[in-house]
Amino acid sequence: MTIHMERPVIAAQSVAERAAPAVRARIVGVGTAVPGTSYTQQEVLDAFAITDPRVRSVFLNSAIDRRHLVLPGRDAGGRRLPEAQGDLLDRHKSQAVEVGIRALEACLKRTDASLSDLRHLCCVTSTGFLTPGLSALIIKELGIDRHCSRSDIVGMGCNAGLNALNVVAGWSVANPGELAVVLCSEACSSAYAMDSTMRTAVVNSLFGDGSAAVALVADDGTPPGPPAGKDGPRVLKFASCIIPDAVDAMRYDWDRDLGRFSFFLDPQIPYVVGAHAEIVVDRLLAGTGLYRSDISQWLVHSGGKKVIDAVVVNLGLSRHDVRHTIGVLRDYGNVSSGSFLFSYERLLDEGVTRPGDYGVLMTMGPGSTLETALVQW
Repeated sequence: MTIHMERPVIAAQSVAERAAPAVRARIVGVGTAVPGTSYTQQEVLDAFAITDPRVRSVFLNSAIDRRHLVLPGRDAGGRRLPEAQGDLLDRHKSQAVEVGIRALEACLKRTDASLSDLRHLCCVTSTGFLTPGLSALIIKELGIDRHCSRSDIVGMGCNAGLNALNVVAGWSVANPGELAVVLCSEACSSAYAMDSTMRTAVVNSLFGDGSAAVALVADDGTPPGPPAGKDGPRVLKFASCIIPDAVDAMRYDWDRDLGRFSFFLDPQIPYVVGAHAEIVVDRLLAGTGLYRSDISQWLVHSGGKKVIDAVVVNLGLSRHDVRHTIGVLRDYGNVSSGSFLFSYERLLDEGVTRPGDYGVLMTMGPGSTLETALVQW
């Protein structure tokens, strides 16, 4: 005899009630750092004697006021010297380590933690290839405990900060009470190819150098002790969306004419990304009982003016919702994988979050890919 059993009806529950396991990763600190030299868009144009009106228009209509960059040296005539690929890789290594260390130290200071508390270091970069990776170089440079667990995420692009957060949140849950840090360190100017083409103009007008670090500690929701005693948000859920048809729309590949790596951004990519923003956010909120209107804080990658506009339109957001995203683009340009953490730092400094607030973090990059995370204060 076959017995047919009906599935029980489960009442709708909040994310915290329905999805929260005994242990969740919590964001307990953030820190950022940039190189000491910064330039207006006009100063960059002047530095490379760019006179083409089309190229100048791309720079001057980018919604970027200033970027931190490390530009090549000058010859006797004051012209910027060309750099071979090997020189660019050397510059990436030195800048990613030096600026990355400052971001890590700033993050630990805000977390009320020290290097001796660090148990896992995950380093993210897409602007240069290194073996051994940044994590090993920084551990050696700072004298961090040799038994510190580490990981490196290389080449995923501007979305990679959230990919790393996803991985390290899992590590934190498996190691409750232990401090982990995700460090995004991008020396974008060490990947620039300087010529007069529109392909490079779009890239060279957009990216800036910078590093950002975020600290995580897993807890069970009870009042935690230091360094988890910060009132940062708990990480509840992640959702991704890759767009295979746009796999070549954002690339960092070998330019045979220049004999070096160079970026490529398809002019249509802002609209492609924007059209998929609604899909991935709906997936993120599915089953949580939440609507977009329940999200108090939106921290979107500062991918460029058109990208931000496309996301705002497709998600029905206001300019106020993405005020930190816009401000980071204006003051730093697109600092690749760490951009959303620059926005997160500004949100914390603003001091407007309240217990119970929900936030959505969103990044986008090569693949083409959108990454999201749902957090709650």
